[in-house]
Amino acid sequence: MNLSPRRLSARLTSIAVALAVALAPVAAEAARSEKASLPLVRDAEIEALIGDYARPILKAAGLSRSGIEIVLVNSGSFNAFVAGRRIFVNTGAITATETPNQLIGILAHEIGHLAGGHQQRLRQQLERAKTIAIVAGLLGAGVAVAGASSGARGATQAGAGLMAGGGALARRGLFSYQRGEESTADRAALTYLRKTGQSGKGLLETFETLDRNSLFAGGRSGNYLSSHPLPRERIAALKQVARESPDFDRPDSPALAQRHDLARAKIAAYTGGASEDRRLFSRNPRGLAALYGDAIATHLSGSPATALQKIDALIEAQPNSPWFHEMRGEILMNSGRWQESAAAFSKAVKLDKSGSGLLKAQVGQALVIGGDRSQMDKAVRLIQSGLQSDPVNAVAYRFLAMAYGHLGDVGRAELATAEGYWHAGSFRQAKIFATRAQQKLKSGSPAWLQAQDIISTPIR
Repeated sequence: MNLSPRRLSARLTSIAVALAVALAPVAAEAARSEKASLPLVRDAEIEALIGDYARPILKAAGLSRSGIEIVLVNSGSFNAFVAGRRIFVNTGAITATETPNQLIGILAHEIGHLAGGHQQRLRQQLERAKTIAIVAGLLGAGVAVAGASSGARGATQAGAGLMAGGGALARRGLFSYQRGEESTADRAALTYLRKTGQSGKGLLETFETLDRNSLFAGGRSGNYLSSHPLPRERIAALKQVARESPDFDRPDSPALAQRHDLARAKIAAYTGGASEDRRLFSRNPRGLAALYGDAIATHLSGSPATALQKIDALIEAQPNSPWFHEMRGEILMNSGRWQESAAAFSKAVKLDKSGSGLLKAQVGQALVIGGDRSQMDKAVRLIQSGLQSDPVNAVAYRFLAMAYGHLGDVGRAELATAEGYWHAGSFRQAKIFATRAQQKLKSGSPAWLQAQDIISTPIR
């Protein structure tokens, strides 16, 4: 095939556009896969704490009725971000913040992104940046093709420069836009904190820590190629406004500070064991948080009797803590003492003011582990009660399936398995089990229709 430079350039243009269109779904699928593969973690205690932190901020931002969900990510890195109607918080951000106010400041910043509609505008900017990069690349390809055909080496080099320069231009424009949105979210955070009578000092302290650790610094490109303003720039921009608040020097309440430390201790014990717990609370090794982390680490190391003694001592010190009773239930359940475990979880449910569906389901899960068929109807009711307030608890669906299995109700067991897969993001497996469930359920019954909903819902 013999094409003129102009016709060859046009041909390359059409191929590039076709490739861009063809690869768009692939890129979208990759983005979905990355989100689905996030190492998420569920914990009633920590979710209740973060929910209490976020609730007044969401109200101040006018988002209290917007169905915002807070999701914990099992990662030691300091990060929080928003996607859709969700705020993702890394467990590392919780352990790294020494006070509630520091973490509240970070949440206020993320809520600023949500209230400002930054995600939608970022998508528009991404489309714009992609268009700039594609157009510049096509123009560069056209120049390069013409140069190669005519033997003009300089034109070929210019085309290569255009292709590289177009991508850099798009990237710099996008980063500049993102830096502006970050600054806007910072200012919004201070506004929400002031409305709720909270200090902006924690947000400044967090940026000071980031600056010391140089998390956003480094590299010759520095701020120019960064999607975030440098921490020192953020501090300079916010310090005066933060100090103008009458609540700037208001400390966290001792009770809230203790809850924060207990959550940090739990994360430290589960991720780093006793050594991480000791490191985190080296200044107060006999404090309640340090002892809580030690009890959890002892449990995880396979010493249930000693762990039970330690958690019982904490319950004696704070008998109305639902989370100490919950941990007692965990220890007993792993020791095979399922009846005592269910009783401990029941006590936790009664004391829990957040109404956690996770806790409610745990009572039934302990009964399922016991394997006593006479307790399975009760287990089903308890797990279903938990799922009513927390319908995305994939683990609870697995236990519900086991309970139905003990009762010999295979159709409902497979339906529960399908729902568990669905909420875990395994949609194809969910459809397989829903199809199997339908074959055993009465046609047209509520359970049959639930299975049909799963089967007929398209996977995007």
